[in-house]
Amino acid sequence: MTDDVREAEPPVTVMVVDDHPMWRDAVARDLSEAGFDVVATAGDGPQAVRRAKAAEPDVLVLDLNLPGLPGVEVCKEVVAAHPKLRVLVLSASGEHADVLEAVKSGATGYLLKSASTEELIDAVRRTAVGDAVFTPGLAGLVLGEYRRLASEPAPATADQPVAPQLTERETEVLRLVAKGLSYKQIAERLVISHRTVQNHVQNTLGKLQLHNRVELVRYAIEAGLDDA
Repeated sequence: MTDDVREAEPPVTVMVVDDHPMWRDAVARDLSEAGFDVVATAGDGPQAVRRAKAAEPDVLVLDLNLPGLPGVEVCKEVVAAHPKLRVLVLSASGEHADVLEAVKSGATGYLLKSASTEELIDAVRRTAVGDAVFTPGLAGLVLGEYRRLASEPAPATADQPVAPQLTERETEVLRLVAKGLSYKQIAERLVISHRTVQNHVQNTLGKLQLHNRVELVRYAIEAGLDDA
C-alpha cells in the first residue's frame, strides 16, 4: 500500500538557472533522468525571476553569477513571492561570504559545482523535503554564523509577543534540527518515520510563522536549543 501511494505522488518539480547553456542543459538532463520534472530553465537573473514566479517549482537550482541580476537577488525575490519554494545554490564559488549571503537571502542549501551528479541528485531530493544541504565543510560555517547572530542583543520592543507553545516532540525535533542533523538522522535518532519528522517540522514552522528550515535553525539557536 505504501509503495502504491509513493508511486502516485507527483514528481518533484525543479527549475535550473545558469548562464552557461551547456552546463544548464546538462544539469537539467541529469535531473530529468533521475525522475525530477524540470519545469523551466533560465540563463539570466530577470528571466529567472519571471519564470520561477510563473512555474512555481518545488526546488530552484540556482547559480549565483548571473547577468542582469545577481543570484542572491533572484533568491530574495522568488522566496518572497513563493515562501514554500526551496532554493539550492549550485555555484563554483566556495567563498564564505558568498555562502553566507546566499543563506541570508533565503537559500536552503549550497552545493559546489565540483559535486558529482549523484551528490547533486541527492541534494535536490533532500532540499525538496526541507533538509538544509551543504557541501561538506560549509554547514559548520553557516551554523557558526547563526550562533554569532544569536549572541547579539535583540532590539528592545515595547510588547514582546507570546512565545508559541510547541509540543514536547516538536521541541525535541527542533533541538536536533538546530544541531544540524538531517531529517533521516532525526528519524533514526527518535525511532520515528521520515514523514513524521517532516510533519513535526511543518507544524513547528506554522506555529513560529517561519518559512523554511534555515529560519528554523536560527530560531532554535537563538532559543539555545542547540546547547540543550
